[in-house]
Amino acid sequence: MITVNKMVWMALSMMSGFLAFMFMNARQRNVIYHEMNAETGNAFNKQLTVFFISDIHRRKIDEKLLAKIHANHEIDIVVIGGDLAERDVPLARIANNVGHLARLGPLFYVWGNNDREVGEQEMRDILMRYGGKILDNESAAVPGHPDWGVCGTDDPSSRNVDIDSTLRTIQQFKEVIMVTHTPSLFRKVEQVYHPRLMLAGHTHGGQIRLGKWGLQEKGVFRLDGGRAKLISNGYGTSTLPLRLGAAPECHVIVINYTESVPKEL
Repeated sequence: MITVNKMVWMALSMMSGFLAFMFMNARQRNVIYHEMNAETGNAFNKQLTVFFISDIHRRKIDEKLLAKIHANHEIDIVVIGGDLAERDVPLARIANNVGHLARLGPLFYVWGNNDREVGEQEMRDILMRYGGKILDNESAAVPGHPDWGVCGTDDPSSRNVDIDSTLRTIQQFKEVIMVTHTPSLFRKVEQVYHPRLMLAGHTHGGQIRLGKWGLQEKGVFRLDGGRAKLISNGYGTSTLPLRLGAAPECHVIVINYTESVPKEL
């Protein structure tokens, strides 16, 4: 006969096991690979390989993740899609994470809604230390790929989003990668411009989902007519160090394109 105490013990054991499962799930080092063609046809002579990671929060970037990425691709640029940090994350950990990511390639970063909680100047100093470029409503050239630019907005939480400023100099590039922490800004950007690739995070894919139900939509990569949008589940967690039904992820996006031939004078 099962006593009440034994039933309580069994229930607590099952709950503990389930929490342990969600905790371990949140610590996975998932690297998701995507490939896209920037033009129709197959006469491509160049590849641009982008590593995208967002919503690191309190998590540590370690050697195992770097090895997993290096085992498959050489990275041209690293894009950090905001929420690199949050309140009470040690600055030494943030610096360590940025230092590890800088080993993959040139860094580009946009603000998330939590990053300034550790101090805006502190964040700027860390990114500058490792040669990172903060996309403060602006664009920049992609090193080694003169046809390409990358642009990014501030986060709406700052009340400093300026899409006109972000897009002001993009006409110098044939192709553009657009980065914003919050995917809701995609629609505002597309009212005036259609980038080749759009990147965002913020939603964590709902982080804890029960079947199809979640507080946010699950992350997704959508390819349509040679243009793509990526909303990532993110790499870390917020509030609870747990995940269910929305595994942590970072991304390698390989873009095949045809390089422009400079006109002879």
